[in-house]
Formats: sequence, structure tokens, C-alpha cells
Amino acid sequence: MAKKKPAQKKKTKGIIKFMWFCVLFGLIAFAALIFLIDAGKLGEMPSMSELQDPKSAVASEIYDGDDNLIGKLFAENREPVSYKEIAPSVIDALVATEDERFYGHSGIDAEALGRAIMGVITGNRQGGGSTITQQLAKNLFPRDNGSIFSLIYDKLKENILAVKIEKNLTKQEILTAYLNTVPFGYNSWGIRSASRTFFSKEPLDLEPQEAAVLVGMLKGNTLYNPIRNPEKSKDRRNTVLFQMRKNKKITNAEYQRLKATELVTVFKPASAQKHEGLAPYFRQVVELQVKDWCKKKGMDVYRDGLKIYTTVNPKMQEYAELAVARNMYNKTRRVNNFRWKKHQKTLKRIIRNTKRYKALKAQNFTEKEIEENFNTKVKMTVFAWNDKREKEVVMTPLDSIKYMRAFVQTGFAAMDPATGEVKAWVGGINHKYFQYDHVNEHTKRQVGSTMKPLAYCLAVDNNYSPCMQISCRPVFFPGHRLYNAGGSRLGSLPMKKCLAFSVNNGSLNVLKLVGIEAFVDFCKKIGITSELRAYPSIVLGAQDISVIEMLRSYTMFPNYGINIKPTFVSRIEDKNGNLLETFVPERKEVINERTAYKMIKMMQGTVNFGTAKRLKGRYGLRGELCGKTGTTNDEADAWYIGYSPQLLAGAWVGCEDRFMGLGLGEGSRAAMPIWGSFFKMIQNDKSLGYNTVKKFAEPLSMEGVDICDSYDQISIQRSESVENVSRGLDLEDVSESEINRVIGSDPVEKVNTRSGARELDYE
Repeated sequence: MAKKKPAQKKKTKGIIKFMWFCVLFGLIAFAALIFLIDAGKLGEMPSMSELQDPKSAVASEIYDGDDNLIGKLFAENREPVSYKEIAPSVIDALVATEDERFYGHSGIDAEALGRAIMGVITGNRQGGGSTITQQLAKNLFPRDNGSIFSLIYDKLKENILAVKIEKNLTKQEILTAYLNTVPFGYNSWGIRSASRTFFSKEPLDLEPQEAAVLVGMLKGNTLYNPIRNPEKSKDRRNTVLFQMRKNKKITNAEYQRLKATELVTVFKPASAQKHEGLAPYFRQVVELQVKDWCKKKGMDVYRDGLKIYTTVNPKMQEYAELAVARNMYNKTRRVNNFRWKKHQKTLKRIIRNTKRYKALKAQNFTEKEIEENFNTKVKMTVFAWNDKREKEVVMTPLDSIKYMRAFVQTGFAAMDPATGEVKAWVGGINHKYFQYDHVNEHTKRQVGSTMKPLAYCLAVDNNYSPCMQISCRPVFFPGHRLYNAGGSRLGSLPMKKCLAFSVNNGSLNVLKLVGIEAFVDFCKKIGITSELRAYPSIVLGAQDISVIEMLRSYTMFPNYGINIKPTFVSRIEDKNGNLLETFVPERKEVINERTAYKMIKMMQGTVNFGTAKRLKGRYGLRGELCGKTGTTNDEADAWYIGYSPQLLAGAWVGCEDRFMGLGLGEGSRAAMPIWGSFFKMIQNDKSLGYNTVKKFAEPLSMEGVDICDSYDQISIQRSESVENVSRGLDLEDVSESEINRVIGSDPVEKVNTRSGARELDYE
């Protein structure tokens, strides 16, 4: 027995030594593991600079020409704030609820961590062990979903990062960074986006009960969402208020009062914001342009927090939207008796392109079942010309298509012809319900007689005089046929009067003077990128061109021979305000200043006594104005493009689909009213300075040059030979409704601008 005791003692000592060895080895191994993680040997570890300046996704901001914020572009709707921009009640609610000992620990709360571990062991969890700093580390550098070993590694990494963050950032900076990175739902990231989304106010203006709602959402932004689950959100809010009382951030009386208040939100999700505010169609175009720029620079417009300064003028944009609303409301009322029986082929195509049809087809529904679905009444919200621009209705999906597609649309834009800066842009009647932009270069429509000044310009640039007599008789083009587009019995007129009255045969004779191929080349030279076919009907505007292309082509007139590409963005800065790039418009001389001035005088005839004379009478516009109306087959498209010495603008009116016989009226009746209303508001607003120059300056090079500037009021007797020359008291394009007869058998390539599909047809 005596011999066994020393042996047992020896065995016990060995076990103790082994245990100590395991403990020491474990501590050394753990320390080595921490060292390797910290050194980035076991995976990427953020540097000190990344901790001090975390690269969380930040929304890019779009500003107007007066540096006012008008929109944001984001993958995550996030806009960082400083500590001073956050209401104290938000900070109090956050600390009281998420980390009561936040100001006393150095990134890791031993008490909370121990409680969490015991909760896991006993199954009685009473709260998480993560501090605000640890949660920040997790938000800044998200975990990789994987095995239990990956989870352990991630937790260790977060603890190391938390300690580093505490060493390098102040408590205020940690709280600010945390509140700038947390998600709140509805693509709202950070306290500013959340406060704007759920309460339509800045975070500094949040009331304690509102702060409690947002902090309560941090436990589960879907479960405690005040919009989806108001009762659960209210209960969670009250829990946060209780924590604030417990930590003496509010008094008991305040707690009782706030607890009894109703849950009130002012909900404005980020998805709705893109349709609201100033110039939504313009912002859409800016987004596409900046995306292309970012690709070249290796940047991300949705995450890098760029500051995009645009050219749009807020007052002019407001006037443009008002002019469109006033005139398009009246226009829609005038054609509300639209008959779909004549357009069944178009209707069928529209139906097959809807998401509803494609979804049903993907579910193997038969055509009969799909038809029944489209004829079943449901509740829906549709566009309406009222204060809200929408209304609740019960109708079938088929009827909703008929209703929505019958609305008359428009595209209107204004630009400074000297700088190329786009000042106003309205791509349709309502961005929420009609996001198809009718101004941008991808949306093309037949331009009618707005094409004619370009042919006259080429003729004048080739030394043909505005005073020379132009035949108005039928024209024969070699390789084509004899064209008779109207006005033949006028005999001949001076070139300037052919343009002022938009005489079709006269324009065809001008085209023959300059040559069709030469005219096509000239159009390309002045910025028209649309495909043009070399047929005589090109001068009558039978081919499709966008509003913005036509505006660019007209810049050479008020800009005295200089063609300038429209610009939307003036400069781009990074999120810290450092300049990344400024944008200078493309400029080139395409005609000489003498030609430009002659065209200015010729195009004044349109306004002074021609097809746009109502601008001076009905709208009372002052100063020298130039322009051109345009109307296409059966009034499917109506145009007016005009300019003053300082401003150029153009309007198109029509339906999304090329419906004929709607009774829209010619360019002077359908499109020109938008232009006239806009310019009247511009001229009345002296603060804009766009009426300071009332006359076009005559170039010095014009000395001794006969510009034939003796425009007499012309009276063309109404007769059978000049049908449509005079309509009531207003002159309009001669025989514009006969453009289909002019085109004859010329194959004209139609472009379906919605699908990109092309088909060769005969007009």
C-alpha cells in the first residue's frame, strides 16, 4: 500500500502537468491564431485605413444647374450623416437597447458575452453578446456563409476588428458609422434614408417615439416594419422606450406619454422617389450617361457616392412640365373618343408584349385562358388628369391597356444653343405611369416639315439666294418618279416664302437643287445619327428622327454656323467633393455665319406670317423668333421646333403607337402650344435672363450681302388647287396630310422603338 501512494501521487502530478501544458498550449495556440488572423494570414483582414474610412455603398447624387439635389442613384439607398446631424434621442435609444455598457467597454463586453455563452449552454438565452462595435465590424465586413469553422473564424475576426475600431475611432464616430451602415428595409440603408423613407424628415428632426421605431427595427426590419406590421412595430417601439426609461434617457412621465401615442408614419419609399421631384425623365438620361462614364473609369455610379452636377435649370424645367400638363390635358380630352376597332393588330401586339401575357404564357396557359384573364375585372390604379395624376378603378386588364395607350404623349426639351446645355427635358406626360422617354435619341418618330429648313440651309450654303424663285410644280427625280405633294398651282414663290408656308413641292424642288445624297451627308454632318434613306420623301420628314437629334441639327442657326452637341452633365465629383471630370460640349462649324443669318431671317417668316404666326398673336411672345412646324400622315405626329437669340426648344406630340386620324391637329395646333406656353413663362420671368437679347445680331460679314429682308404679308387665295393652305385664321403646312401620297412606293424603313424590330413597309 505504501508503494502505491507514491505511484498515485506521481500519476496525479503527471495529469496536472499535462493539464497545465494543455492550458498553456491552448493559450499559445489561441494567441497564435489571433496573431495570424490579425496579420491576414488566414484570410483578408481590413487595414487601419479601411477601418477609419469604410467603403460602404453610398448613393450618388444628382444636382440641377443651381446645385439643388434633385435625385439619387443607388444600389443601396444610403446617404451618410455626421454625428451632429442625428437627433440625441436616436443615440440614446440605440445605446439603451443594443449596448447598455457601450461607453464603458473597449469593443467587447465581457459580461454580455458571458451571459450569451451561458445562454447557449443552458438554452436560456436572454440577449445577444455582440456590442455595437462588433455589430459595426460585421456590417462593414460581412461574413462568408459557410461551416461552423467559418462562423468561429468570423466571430474571432469581428472581435479583433471591434478592438481595432475602438482604438482608432471615438465613441461618437463608432455610433455614427453604425447608424450609417444598418439596413431598415425598402432599400433604405442608414439612418438618413430610413428617417426620410418612414417619416419624410431628416434624422436630426426625429421625435423620441420615431427614433424608438427605427431603433426597434434593428432587431428585424421585416418583423418590426411599421408599414407591414404596425402592431408588432408599436410593441417593439414601446420596448425601446422602456429601455430608454430604464437607462434614464427619458423620465417615467415621458415614457408613459410616448408609450400611449399612436404609431404614425409618413411613408415615402425610395422606389417612389425616382418618379417624383424635378425632371424624372432627364435624370433617367443622366443615369445612362454617367453609367457609361463610370465603366470607362472603373467606378460604380450606384455605390461610389458621386456628385453629379447637371445643366437643367430648375425654373425652366418647372415651366416646361407646367406647359406640358396644361396643353396635354386639353389634347387628351379632345381625342378621348378613340376607337380601337381600327387598330386590332396594334392592340394584339401590345397585349403580347405585356408582362402579364408573358407570365401566363410561361405558366402554359392556353390562349383562351389568357383571353379570359385579360377580360376579368380587377382593382387597379391608373393614370388620370387630376391633382394626384392617378385614380383607383375596377376594370379588366384589356380595358386598362386600351385606356392607358390612348393617352396622347409628348416629348419636349429646351437647350442653350451657345453652350449646348440642356435646360429642360420632359419625356412624357407622367413618369410613374409612362416611363418611355420621347426625347432621347433612341425614340424616333417621323419629323414632318421640321426637316425642310435643313434642305433650305444646304441650298443657301451652296449660294442659292433666299430671294430666288422656286417652282411649286411637280418634281421628277431620276430613278424615282414624278412627285406632286401639293401647291403646284402656286406656280413659283421666293425660296423664303416656300419655307414660311411649308410648300411641299417647293421643298422637293429645293432638294433636287442640292441633291438627295448630298442632303443625307449634310444631315449626318450636323449630328443626325438616325439611319436616313436617300429618297425624295426625306425632305418631307417621312423618316424617323429623335427630338434631341433635331434640336442638335437646329443649333447651327442661332449659333451662327456652329453645331453643338447637347450636354446634360457639367461636372462629376467624388463623395468628398474632389473634381473628377468636367464636360465640354462637342462643337464644330458646319455652315458659315452668313448662311446661318440668312436662315434666321427666312425662318422668322414662319412666325411673322407663316404657319406659326399665332406665337405673336395668341401667345403674345416678344422679340425675334424663328421656327418650323411639322405634321405627318393623318396627323399621327405633330412637331414644332423654334428658337430665340438665346434659347432653342422643340416639341413632339402623338401617341406611343402610330395611330392615324386622332384629330390631334397640325404641328401649329398640337405641338406649338407647348412651345408657346413655355416661352411665354420664360419671357415673363426676368430672373432667368432669357429675354435680354431680343434681336439676332447681324454678322459683320453680311455687309453688302442682299438677304432679301422684305417680308410682306402674303395672302394666298383659298382655292381647290391649294387645299389645306389656309385653315380658319391660321396658316398651316400645305397638304401635310398628303404626305402618304408623296411617298408613294418609296420603301421606308420603320423602326419599332419599343422592341427595336425593323420591318420594310410601303407608306
